[in-house]
Amino acid sequence: MRAPPRRTPWTVPMLCQTCGDATSPSFNECQNCYTPLGQPAVTPGLETYAVRGIGLAASIAVGVTAAFYLLSALAPVAGIVLARQAERDGDSDVLFGAMLFEVAVSLPFVVAYLTAAVLVIIWTWRARKNIDAFPGALPVLGQGWAIAGWLVPFANFVVPVRVVANIARDSLWRRSTPWLVVGWWAAWLVFSVGERLFSRKNDLEYLQLPETAVDPADFQAYVDYYQGALGRNAIPAIACVVAAASFIVLIRKISAAQQDRIARATPAWPYAPGTPVPGGFAPGAPGTFAPPQPQPQPQPVAAPAPPASADTPPASPQVPPVAGGTIGA
Repeated sequence: MRAPPRRTPWTVPMLCQTCGDATSPSFNECQNCYTPLGQPAVTPGLETYAVRGIGLAASIAVGVTAAFYLLSALAPVAGIVLARQAERDGDSDVLFGAMLFEVAVSLPFVVAYLTAAVLVIIWTWRARKNIDAFPGALPVLGQGWAIAGWLVPFANFVVPVRVVANIARDSLWRRSTPWLVVGWWAAWLVFSVGERLFSRKNDLEYLQLPETAVDPADFQAYVDYYQGALGRNAIPAIACVVAAASFIVLIRKISAAQQDRIARATPAWPYAPGTPVPGGFAPGAPGTFAPPQPQPQPQPVAAPAPPASADTPPASPQVPPVAGGTIGA
């Protein structure tokens, strides 16, 4: 009967320190997460930042901003109702209430938008900074663009998506940009451009309305204006909801992936006193690297003296010789 082949140390697969998959010496990197062979999950000595908390705050702010914008986009519905009420009552002062309602729902949107912008910029910078510490990552833009890309005119149409796409690829173990990033940025561009264009058109048409409505034609002009504004607001409103939902999912996925990778490289100490822990993966925390600890050196122990026997006479003390001869001389 043929004996099974003996397993040698060379056939034991090496596990990736980032994802835990078995690697092959035929490749220079893990085929799952693209970490170079033998490299830790995070490069020692490079600082990393927590992104889960700031990512959660940014997600909430983005969602609240989208909700307020949706409310603002639907504000013309109140304008239509109030314009028809003013026509029935013959009271043009009712139209002033429609304008106040639009202002009332626009102010919370502006506050939420600015808050979300600050939180998103902070999250983007931290996430971009983290990938510098990930072995195998391929940054394409400097970390400063994670901030400036959102603020520089014209560049903010291209740079933010490049930064976020880079973060998504290196955090989610992709070589190509995820479709979620493409969908988010396309919807964001439609919202940004559409909101500016349609807001400008709404303002111009509002200026052409009569200042004081006195006859049914004037009241009908207000009804027509609010109906047109409601239709124009539909496109950026839908794009805003799609962009917000996509970006929230993207933030949560990237934050979870980065936090998990950073946690794998966090040293698992302190240890119990007197417990030697060799360098390598700490027990109980897969993928966690523990630095080598000094081993206690054995101390020499002196052998105990043999017990004295009862038959052995005690030794007399030594007496130094004296001058003048020997004893008895």
